[in-house]
Amino acid sequence: MTTTPATRPDRAPAPPDDGGGVLGGRYRALTLGIVSVVLLLAFEATAVNTAMPVAARQLDGLGLYAFAFSGYFTTTLFALVVSGQWCDRSGPLAPLFTGIAVFGAGLVVAGTAAGMWPFVAGRAIQGLGGGLVIVALYVVVGRAFPERLRPSVFAAFSAAWVLPSIVGPVVSGAVTQHLGWRWVFLAVPVLILLPLAVMGPALRRSERAQPQQVRVAFDRRRTWCAALAALGAGLLQYAGQRLDLLGLVPALLGAGLLVPSVLRLLPAGTLRAARGLPTVILLRGVAAGAFFAAEAFVPLMMVTQRHLSPTLAGMTLTSGGLSWALGSWLQGRPRAERHRDALIRVGFVLCAVAIAGAALVLVPGVPVWTAAAAWAVGGVGMGLAVASISVLMMKLSAPEDTGANSAAIQLSDALGNVLLIGLAGVLFAALGGGSAAAAQGGHAPGGAFAVIFLVMTGVALVGALVSGRTRPAG
Repeated sequence: MTTTPATRPDRAPAPPDDGGGVLGGRYRALTLGIVSVVLLLAFEATAVNTAMPVAARQLDGLGLYAFAFSGYFTTTLFALVVSGQWCDRSGPLAPLFTGIAVFGAGLVVAGTAAGMWPFVAGRAIQGLGGGLVIVALYVVVGRAFPERLRPSVFAAFSAAWVLPSIVGPVVSGAVTQHLGWRWVFLAVPVLILLPLAVMGPALRRSERAQPQQVRVAFDRRRTWCAALAALGAGLLQYAGQRLDLLGLVPALLGAGLLVPSVLRLLPAGTLRAARGLPTVILLRGVAAGAFFAAEAFVPLMMVTQRHLSPTLAGMTLTSGGLSWALGSWLQGRPRAERHRDALIRVGFVLCAVAIAGAALVLVPGVPVWTAAAAWAVGGVGMGLAVASISVLMMKLSAPEDTGANSAAIQLSDALGNVLLIGLAGVLFAALGGGSAAAAQGGHAPGGAFAVIFLVMTGVALVGALVSGRTRPAG
């Protein structure tokens, strides 16, 4: 839709502001509702991180370990774009509730999988639902909350990870050890009923209070680009698992589909870190990809290298969830508003320190709690960086572009995860991590983990260097 300067202000619209906080009378029910959705996603993520090493071994799929994570984000690439357009056309309610239902269906497919490939398919279905949900939540924040409250809302999103970070690994580890990993997936859909009950009325009241929007037609070209990008990403991951000459065919085809599609889906200048919004969106993918690619391999490292139980291995990541909430809370303080670019830079540096620190556990004499301490540092960094990036995206978005830019920042997030987790999987397989001995309970080569953490440390440092370009030119 083309607009004139008079109808296109420089930032996301500010709804009527009664001066209250996010838990004040006007916003309390809405805040609790959308945070309950984040709580559901957070619990699933922490539970999966704990159960995944056991699931991959029992399904004889240790070589596809990274694919079980990146497959989720591959389908998310497509769902994010669809959700952004859907929200701009008819509001966030329909994509939000549809996404929750699809997410639950994916959990059931993964929990009943008889092999690793069906398990990956279930994770892919989860990714479709998750992509629909997360963009819709961002649009709700942009439409329903005034600008001064948005940092606090994003801080509440991060705080929603605290409880799952504490109890998720313990519950998931206990269920995995005593009932089996499948119940980690099959029990989560029951939790879907809670956000549906809490958020439904509040969201409908919020949407009825919104001014009537111009209905925007679906951009079919953009939807096709999203589908081709997801297909290209999937082909690249498949090629990375083959590690032979025949793998060059899907690799070249995947790159040929992915690169042109991404160039059309992201704002102009994103991949070259143009100043302002393009760099903001790029950095979201860099932060998410580096941190989560390393995080995916931390529990597996603790199980195979230091012989911890699934529960203790999962609890290594607990400190990161707690400190993420702290970092997000810090960036939400009023005095932090003038220092967004500095907060993002500090966040990336802390992430680099955390990833490098976690790798020290590969040295036998280093205490296992070193990884948990390092991840606490990384959590603060991610809280500072990711929430600040989200706030800047909202600030730099025109009203009619809120849905598209929310989709773009999540698309960058998913793309960063797909490429960097996929790269980590290639490195892991190439260095012997998916060997038969490792799959039967032996050691995965420590060098495979060391290389993965070294590469992701470097990626985080690149993000710190680029972060100065978040301020628009002039």
